[in-house]
Amino acid sequence: MPHALTRRAVLALAAAAALAPARAQDEAAPDTMGALLDEAASLDALETVLVSRDRALLAERGYGGASPDRPTNIKSASKAIVTALVGIAIEKGFIAGVDQPIAPLLRDKLPADPDPRLYRITIGDLLTMRAGLERTSGANYGSWVASRDWTRDALARPFVDEPGGRMLYSTGSTHLLSAILARETGLSTLALANDWLGAIPGFRIADWERSPEGVHLGGNQMAVTPRSLLAFGETCAAGGRAPDGTQVIPEDWIEASWRPRTRSRWTGDGYGYSWFAREIGGRDVRYAWGYGGQMLYVVPDLALVVAVTSDESRPSARTGYRDRLHDLLAGIIGIVEVA
Repeated sequence: MPHALTRRAVLALAAAAALAPARAQDEAAPDTMGALLDEAASLDALETVLVSRDRALLAERGYGGASPDRPTNIKSASKAIVTALVGIAIEKGFIAGVDQPIAPLLRDKLPADPDPRLYRITIGDLLTMRAGLERTSGANYGSWVASRDWTRDALARPFVDEPGGRMLYSTGSTHLLSAILARETGLSTLALANDWLGAIPGFRIADWERSPEGVHLGGNQMAVTPRSLLAFGETCAAGGRAPDGTQVIPEDWIEASWRPRTRSRWTGDGYGYSWFAREIGGRDVRYAWGYGGQMLYVVPDLALVVAVTSDESRPSARTGYRDRLHDLLAGIIGIVEVA
């Protein structure tokens, strides 16, 4: 298959690592990882791959001139970062909890004659994409971002399900969380991220789009370096702790975010608080996913974190590209397991 990392290639490389003599394992694993990442160059949308275990960098690659040090738009993978801020805000007392209704927090943004169901939407419903409101993603994204007030527009969308019902993936839901964070703390969401996540070495948001009403776009259009994305994932994998032991994100919030509470109707994958859940390479994996193939994978029982960035202009789901990235992770897991 041209321009694609085949499943056969991935499994063959992983098998090669498994067959390496025990006395040479220390040397074979890096070499095999390098071979796998060399093969990954056949994925023509791929830009960077970084692999770490227990915060030790095992391998990294930049493709087509891309660099792990250059900021890139991580698209909806940024939802996991917004979700972390929500967990910190709850711990600090700015938000009461996941069961808190959102209408009183955004009362001046509600429609003139609000649907009574708006008063039943909770913070948790936004986190799990179960607000029940018409989606602002997909075919509706353009009209939503063309509006003068993205917060007001998201709340004015008609209900297509009940609050707490089925998963309706919508960036508008995460944007409402960004608006709530800014209102309840008195700081912009970007300022919160720089402050609250500042204890993570190497983490910094280089750029983040703001809506016409001045709210940073919750869950899209965030630029970070691949190294920053990896550092955030490593912190999550370590139970929310920075390398010096500082508890940056509450540990129980990481656990809650990774617990599947609904399911994607497109992939069947579980979904928690902005994190997807599926088995890859025989391991339970949690991942954040952005358009084009911006991926942050965490394999908790291996303390393995893989950050992937890709061409942001090309779709990854319907083309099968995202599935080939899952295959790449399966190969990485196979190599790490025998190292």
